[in-house]
Amino acid sequence: MDRGAVVRITDVAALAGVSPSTVSKALNDTGSLRESTRARVREAAERLGFVPDASARSLSARRSFTVGLLSTDSAGRFSLPVVLGAENALVGGELSALLATARHDPVREQHHVRALVARRVDGIIVTGRTTEPREPIKVPMPVVYAFAPSADAADASVVPDDALGMRLLVEHLVGLGRRRIAYVGGRVEQAASLVRYETLVAELAARDVELVGRPLYGDWSEQWGRRAVDQILAGAPGAGSGDLPVDAIVFASDQLARGGCDRLRERGLRVPDDVAVTGYDDWDVMSLASRPPLTTVDMQLERLGQRAAELLIAAIEGEPAHGVERLAPRLVVRASTLGDG
Repeated sequence: MDRGAVVRITDVAALAGVSPSTVSKALNDTGSLRESTRARVREAAERLGFVPDASARSLSARRSFTVGLLSTDSAGRFSLPVVLGAENALVGGELSALLATARHDPVREQHHVRALVARRVDGIIVTGRTTEPREPIKVPMPVVYAFAPSADAADASVVPDDALGMRLLVEHLVGLGRRRIAYVGGRVEQAASLVRYETLVAELAARDVELVGRPLYGDWSEQWGRRAVDQILAGAPGAGSGDLPVDAIVFASDQLARGGCDRLRERGLRVPDDVAVTGYDDWDVMSLASRPPLTTVDMQLERLGQRAAELLIAAIEGEPAHGVERLAPRLVVRASTLGDG
């Protein structure tokens, strides 16, 4: 066959010695064919460089072989790695992804949902910027929620296991001999702040270690991290006195922790010699740029997106999951607790 010529299904059929309908069944894994016949057809298609027509494949299987990726924000800090992980898994499953970003606008989200339904996608992965439960979308195809879980317990959701992440941090700090630990959270009404605090208190109590003072809540900014350090050290002796109220501060995010490290240094305190510091999220823009680099928790967001895609593919194939699946994070140890040595 001339190089550059269009290879047709009849060419594959002729080379394999079968009918065009048998080629279609073999390449689409349908019909009752011997495995040897399927193998012969695939070999012929590969030799000829045959590329099946996508629209014909869709009609044959009654599927579009596309999946919607709906992000409620603009694919930012948390949703972008989730989307990347999901896309990687979908490509491995021979599915294409259509990305739609709602930018935290309910009207825009509904527009994207209608557009995805009109395109007859096989399923939708919904992600967001926080781990707050969200209202489910109403569509006639499988949906899996990633990072931001559905408020409906019957839906399939994959979220980070924040409780396990905090247990890993406590085990690390207590193992280093830290016994006077304070907590700085973000917004008090958000699940990430509350779950991390409640787990911290329970894990410290199990080890006969008490939290110093009350939990301090603010926003998720470096500025609040700095102000929180001043509140924790209010009335404390100066640097070098050896009589500080805390020997570790657990911040609920890397952004808070970076601001906290800066303020501790400005007050003449050494991290971690005087006060150990931990963050959360492993956002390298913050965790690696901090002075010193932060010990933190990696929520493994790409793996979370991959797992959501795996659940969606299973649902498309008739095996849906239900409820919330919590994905294990990992502890990342750096100089803010171990020092430069």
